[in-house]
Amino acid sequence: MRLDDISQSDNVEDRRGSGGGMIGGGLGIGGMLLAGALAWFLGIDPRIVMGGAEMLSRGAGSLTQSSSGTRGPVKDELGQFASKVLEANERVWKQQLPQQAGQLVRGAEGMRFQDPGMVLYAGGTRSGCGSAQAAMGPFYCPLDRKVYLDTSFFQEMATRLRAGGDFAYAYVIAHEVGHHLQNQLGILPQVQQRQQQVSKREANALSVRTELMADCFAGVWAHHASGMIKLDEGDVREAMNAAQAIGDDKLQKQAQGYVVPDSFTHGSSEQRTRWFMQGLKTGQLGQCNTFAARDI
Repeated sequence: MRLDDISQSDNVEDRRGSGGGMIGGGLGIGGMLLAGALAWFLGIDPRIVMGGAEMLSRGAGSLTQSSSGTRGPVKDELGQFASKVLEANERVWKQQLPQQAGQLVRGAEGMRFQDPGMVLYAGGTRSGCGSAQAAMGPFYCPLDRKVYLDTSFFQEMATRLRAGGDFAYAYVIAHEVGHHLQNQLGILPQVQQRQQQVSKREANALSVRTELMADCFAGVWAHHASGMIKLDEGDVREAMNAAQAIGDDKLQKQAQGYVVPDSFTHGSSEQRTRWFMQGLKTGQLGQCNTFAARDI
């Protein structure tokens, strides 16, 4: 994967060296809701995240970076990489969303893509959805329309998940931008509203379909960005490896020795790789409608 011809995005805020100091305080209601939802990328057991949130809400060392940061070109290598991948997403979706939005949402034909923001942080920071912690993994906050990324997560992918590689990291970012697309299309708000009305099992099933759609969107992005970012077969293998590594079944097996399908929030390794490849092969948003699929 090569990003030589890609400039950095203008929509990145770097809080890692903002000098704004650290802020104490609990997560609050927004942060608790965020923590409960943020099995959203990693497949983290929500009970683990919520346990940490409860501890933090009692004042046990809740420290997060200031919400102020620097804008403009990012200087370090990982930050530049993330900024360029965001720019590549912006370029593709500005062209493709107006052409394809109507495939998923009636009346959305011609919809213009609205750039998301990206916040780079270290350890913790504030988001529109509450406090963000590195343990949550990368996530998208629909309230402020920003992707939050602690760049040390890439090291976690390479070491703990054994799913490293430039395109694997790009897949992470494209997946989160996929949630931004869902938000703009009105899909994400509808899912979140429905989840509040159904059982935990049904809410988990809705989450799985939401996550698999974002995986497919990431594949659609890769399909149209392949020439721009100069992909090869090895890059695709990296993304497939990452998708397999973060399947709910594999993570649960590693963590507890057995699998509980009703508790899945992201989908199995097979599902995640299959939906990513569906997007990659077809390049069509209409092929990503996991909510219309009888068998996901």
